[in-house]
Amino acid sequence: MFAMSKKSPVETGSDVRVAARSGYTGFTVGRAPSYVQANIYIVPNPFARDFLAFCHANSVACPILGRGETGSYCMPALGRDIDIRTDLPSFLVHENGLERSVGGIVDLWQDDLVVFAVGCWLGAEGALTKAGIRMRHRELGLQGGLYRTCLATTPAGPFHGPLVVSMRPFHKEDIDRVTLITAGMPLSHGAPLYVGDPAELGIKALDHADWGDVVLPNEDETAVFWPCGLTALQALKNAHIPFFISHAPGAMLVTDLKEVFA
Repeated sequence: MFAMSKKSPVETGSDVRVAARSGYTGFTVGRAPSYVQANIYIVPNPFARDFLAFCHANSVACPILGRGETGSYCMPALGRDIDIRTDLPSFLVHENGLERSVGGIVDLWQDDLVVFAVGCWLGAEGALTKAGIRMRHRELGLQGGLYRTCLATTPAGPFHGPLVVSMRPFHKEDIDRVTLITAGMPLSHGAPLYVGDPAELGIKALDHADWGDVVLPNEDETAVFWPCGLTALQALKNAHIPFFISHAPGAMLVTDLKEVFA
């Protein structure tokens, strides 16, 4: 588990990006509350149109926050001075079916790459914090578990695969408020997809997450599931693209956008 640094209560998305450029390699969970966080997927231009179509066809799991110009690592609509190559704590490089973790991608950048920013549940945490709702995964400094489900996505071109969900436990008395608050936050996947028995989603065991960290519900808590932007990662893997880059799970781009509760 990473060590959380001491942070100002007014930490911004820019602050987190500066920390990433300076060598911070931890999670972005709990960082810059109320700022929108984004999954990042970087694909070669020949695959960009179909990947965008996949995200649009599965927009609850993969809400598009921004699409970069071909060859550009800047995303001015999402934040001042963003340089995708350096502004995430860590990346995963996917090449010929193999995956490796890197801290930056300056040396890997190519002129035909296209950046996609996809919405992330972590952006909702600021609103839940303001409402006084306990989030035990944040207290532990963990992201929470991420799971493949038995639910199929809508395919587009070579992109297809199961819906991926995130799970975080909440006190049973807080479920209604959590649902109400997140329902008004579409950039962070909106309301929960499901509450309760994970078997209904085809998840055999919560203590065996496909990604992230296991945080099991206590006796007074219930498992709450949201569609997850890693749905796009699974579709990219299923498409057998020779080369693409993604954020490392839990290490997101923190933007300058503020998550607004509708």
